[in-house]
Amino acid sequence: MNKALTVAILGATGAVGTQMLACLAEQEVPVGELRPLASARSVGKTVVFQGKEVAIQEAKPEAFDGCDLVLGAAGDDIARELLPEAVRRGAVAVDNSHAFRMDPQVPLVIPEINADDLSWHQGIVANPNCATIIGLVPTWPLHKLAGVSRMIVSTYQAASGAGEPGMAALEAEMKALVGGDSMPAPQAFAAQLVSNLIPQIGGEQYAGYTSEEMKLQDEGRKIMHLPELRVSCTCVRVPVLRSHSESVTLEFERAVSLEEIREALDQAPGVKLVDDLGAADAHDRFPMPIDTSDQDLIWVGRVRRDLSNPDEARGVSFWCCGDQIRKGAATNAVQIAKLLCS
Repeated sequence: MNKALTVAILGATGAVGTQMLACLAEQEVPVGELRPLASARSVGKTVVFQGKEVAIQEAKPEAFDGCDLVLGAAGDDIARELLPEAVRRGAVAVDNSHAFRMDPQVPLVIPEINADDLSWHQGIVANPNCATIIGLVPTWPLHKLAGVSRMIVSTYQAASGAGEPGMAALEAEMKALVGGDSMPAPQAFAAQLVSNLIPQIGGEQYAGYTSEEMKLQDEGRKIMHLPELRVSCTCVRVPVLRSHSESVTLEFERAVSLEEIREALDQAPGVKLVDDLGAADAHDRFPMPIDTSDQDLIWVGRVRRDLSNPDEARGVSFWCCGDQIRKGAATNAVQIAKLLCS
């Protein structure tokens, strides 16, 4: 960590790439030279890093010459094309796209869960899906406590999951709603999002489940080293700007008390327990996206028994929220980078 690093951000102008700039400074990664990379149309523009303007460069193979670390915040196709080039030129890449997540040669890492998997990387480390990170950070300490065998999850995913276009679309719809103007035609989403919910994220992949819904099972199995983990997930887009929420029900291999569950959550790294239905202030009763935006902890509350489980002592339900752009993407990637550096 004493060496000044040459760090590139691939996709530096998007929502996640912009957040990565802030997270690099927050996590005190020793950046000697920053190379913000984007498409040719962004060349000539600048980003601000540690109070200084840095010129954006075109994302092409030679831009990685001399780089120590690359943070990927671009789409799958660009990641597949350029990140192997970065590795060939001597860099280590931490990628936020889906391109390498299920590659058996690429670690898929949430630092609070499987940081040890970084030991076998071959140049690329994958950052998990945002909903996977937000759901698994509080699930992991409970798995260590009692062994998770099954998950039933509904996600309530913010507009930020669709990047800057998604947030811009929701803001335009809110402005039209408040102003009484004509609603703009849907662009970032399949339908109007404001005053609405859209119960499909991604295309159909398997037995009526979408690609986004299958990520929680497939990525969860790889991250937690649980190849037989059973998951049923429903993903819903909601009119929230940037913090995802999830309703999670777990089935355990052994009986465990609610007191043990709450204690495990209260002590878990990356988790904040907010679980007091009797509190005078709603902000102290349960997690809400308005409270969890622009910070890195996963807030957990509404901890209760799963009354549908024949053995209630082997089931629990909870609600959690976390910032999709930060811990769900940029912060997790920079935490991985910091571990690689150290």
